[in-house]
Amino acid sequence: MWRGVFPAVTTKFTESGDLDFAEMERCFGLQIDAGVDGMIVCGSLGENMTLEADEKIEILKLARSVAGVRPVLMTICESSTRRGAAAAKAAAKAGADGFMVLPGVPYKSDPRETLTHVQAVAAAGGLPIMVYNNPIAYGVDVTIAMFEELAKNDLVVAMKESTDDIRRITDVFNAFGDRFDVFTGVDNLAFESLVMGAHGWVAGLVVAFPKETVAIYKLVLAGRLEEARAIYRWFRPLLDLDVSTFLVQNIKLAEVYAIGSNDRVRGPRLPLTGETRIKVAAVIEKALASRPELPKL
Repeated sequence: MWRGVFPAVTTKFTESGDLDFAEMERCFGLQIDAGVDGMIVCGSLGENMTLEADEKIEILKLARSVAGVRPVLMTICESSTRRGAAAAKAAAKAGADGFMVLPGVPYKSDPRETLTHVQAVAAAGGLPIMVYNNPIAYGVDVTIAMFEELAKNDLVVAMKESTDDIRRITDVFNAFGDRFDVFTGVDNLAFESLVMGAHGWVAGLVVAFPKETVAIYKLVLAGRLEEARAIYRWFRPLLDLDVSTFLVQNIKLAEVYAIGSNDRVRGPRLPLTGETRIKVAAVIEKALASRPELPKL
């Protein structure tokens, strides 16, 4: 059902802290112009837990208006199953094409609880879902055995594989064949995951470097691995910025340099300052100074 590059887009704020719809529309449009295959709104990179329920719906509607025929997934990241189900219902009504569903964070649910939560959200929304599996960040691993149960539900169509274990990609295909659309969710393991057969990339740094991200995916798909690898090696220091507690601030600073946006965040996050900002800016500036010419696709 889903293939390709799906940006986990950032949420833009005005100086007063409200949603900046004009800047989001511009940034979303840059993704579409670069040839991405879909979008995911209100994810971890989209500062989900700082957004109000009505704000999430407004962001979804905006993305839906920009994306055209491309699918837009709403992230469901709620601390209770009841709120997760309500969020899915509201997003379905507002035009979502599907959902990316997390366990009920921050509670570290056991397998039975995790499966019950995911199944309940899927039933409430009635649309296809991608299960976001990130045990490093959220403390819950949706294991192969758990996906065997989820495979019985036709609404569970995809997984965002973020275990940080490249072996899991092969484990999934050995266990399920093509039952699930498998997306890599770790930017600095993307090339490795795509080479191992992942169908797509839920990407972070793509919001600042969409053309390079799309090029890597398309080149791997075409079997042009040397060309893809060359871009990826240039990209790696930037992609490492995604694997950090400060991924939102890091990536928004990359947007400042690469696409002329801003790095406003919503508390408790604060923009990077001091030595941390200097170090991240240096990585971005070095990459921009050596930005490769992309091959024809």
